[in-house]
Amino acid sequence: MTDEHFMQDAIRQAAKAYEADEVPVGAVVVRNGAVIARAWNQVELLKDATAHAEMIALTAAEAAVGDWRLTDCTLYVTKEPCPMCAGALVHCRVDRVVFGAADPKGGAAGGAMNLLQFPTLNHQTEITPGVMENDCRSMLQNFFKEKRKPASDL
Repeated sequence: MTDEHFMQDAIRQAAKAYEADEVPVGAVVVRNGAVIARAWNQVELLKDATAHAEMIALTAAEAAVGDWRLTDCTLYVTKEPCPMCAGALVHCRVDRVVFGAADPKGGAAGGAMNLLQFPTLNHQTEITPGVMENDCRSMLQNFFKEKRKPASDL
């Protein structure tokens, strides 16, 4: 299975978020070539600022593995993780993070900062940016373009 294959799965999760009027971010966790967790942003639905796709996917992966350590896992996510999610990824010891759209203003995997490879932390995560970037970015752009439309245009 390729990075593109698993990113397509993450994009399907992001589409669920889009349909639920959430910021369209989706994530999947892969272990030994198999998806063990899937999630999409649910901040508005759950009224929980921590309900990012990555956080929900990590919790589900920990349950699937039976441990909080995810050392042999890869997270695929449609948008570069924020600082909160990057911190959780480091603490869970995820081996690799693959993301689609970069976030130069708030991303913590090399965009605004790089917490995933911060030298003094106990774990550094391999980063693969830009997988299916155009698809991931266009979904986000379309979502926010719709949000900014005046009510008279809807």
